[in-house]
Amino acid sequence: MTEVIPPGTRFVALPSPFAFKRGGELHGARMAFETWGELNAERDNAVLIFTGLSPNAHAASNEANPEPGWWEAMLGPGKPIDTDRWFVVCVNALGSCKGSTGAASIDPATGQPYRLAYPDLSIEDGARAAHHVVRSLGIERLACVIGNSMGGMTALAFLLLHPGAARMHINVSGSAQALPFSIAIRSLQREAIRLDPNWNQGLYDEHAYPENGMRIARKLGVVTYRSAMEWDGRFGRVRLDSECREDDPFGQEFEVERYLEGHARRFVRSFDPNCYLYLGRAMDWFDVAEYGNGDVLRGLATIRLERALAIGVHTDILFPLQQQEQVADGLRAGGADSEFLPLPSPQGHDAFLVDIDRFGPAIGGFLARL
Repeated sequence: MTEVIPPGTRFVALPSPFAFKRGGELHGARMAFETWGELNAERDNAVLIFTGLSPNAHAASNEANPEPGWWEAMLGPGKPIDTDRWFVVCVNALGSCKGSTGAASIDPATGQPYRLAYPDLSIEDGARAAHHVVRSLGIERLACVIGNSMGGMTALAFLLLHPGAARMHINVSGSAQALPFSIAIRSLQREAIRLDPNWNQGLYDEHAYPENGMRIARKLGVVTYRSAMEWDGRFGRVRLDSECREDDPFGQEFEVERYLEGHARRFVRSFDPNCYLYLGRAMDWFDVAEYGNGDVLRGLATIRLERALAIGVHTDILFPLQQQEQVADGLRAGGADSEFLPLPSPQGHDAFLVDIDRFGPAIGGFLARL
């Protein structure tokens, strides 16, 4: 598929060649980003946001693109991340299909999409690429780095690889390493895509596209993004009306099945399958223990910050609460005034996107104290 880039996206060229942690390099690569607010004269009011796996850089509406963003309720004038005070930068992940160079981008050496010729992507590669965006904007030191989900991993990599690059950090439903359960889920997602005959070793096109593999992969993801409590509260055992049921003895019968199918179908053509494979595997590979002689807490303790906040929810099964507590403990061991905040949201891993009543005061309160 072709890249899907929102209007108003800005770009920074990466050094060419741009070498990857696990070998290989990109030529003529770029990072996509958007900004909100104004950088002050001291250049010390910048906040950098790292996204989860699938969002683009359009976190909120702005002059270049008035469409609501994926974190619209959190970011803007007078909102928890107050753009009347902060200059906010949101980067699209390296390896994505939303503007930053990924497997769906054109390889200048061949004139064709990279596909599986794209180098083995690591979270650290995305962190290094984001640092080039920050420096291109004339920012020597960030006030705060915020990372959500996969972005929480990228934020930690950014802080590990660029000591002194930020004063503060907010880790939102993130982690310092992938746990077996989340690795298992992402492994099944990758397998679903790769077993679709239309995947064809990455050589699909718009006409022969691994739609079924992407549908199953997305359904697996959505099931883990929310909690059993929310599934029960939203759908219970409500059955479809007879006219909505499929003419299939094993077809959709329950309302929750229709919800998953609709969600999956909206996603499958909006995200490139090869990019999905690369980003999911990068998450599985990430492990802060590499920076602490095999120990996660020692790796986190090498990060030097003034203050930190790690937020999670009790119902998150994909990035469980003990992982945010571990991040807070490790950063505290490194000398940061570090806080762990467990929230009682029923909405699982995706709570930071939808439960603004809980996450907004936590994030806004932390930033207000800077």
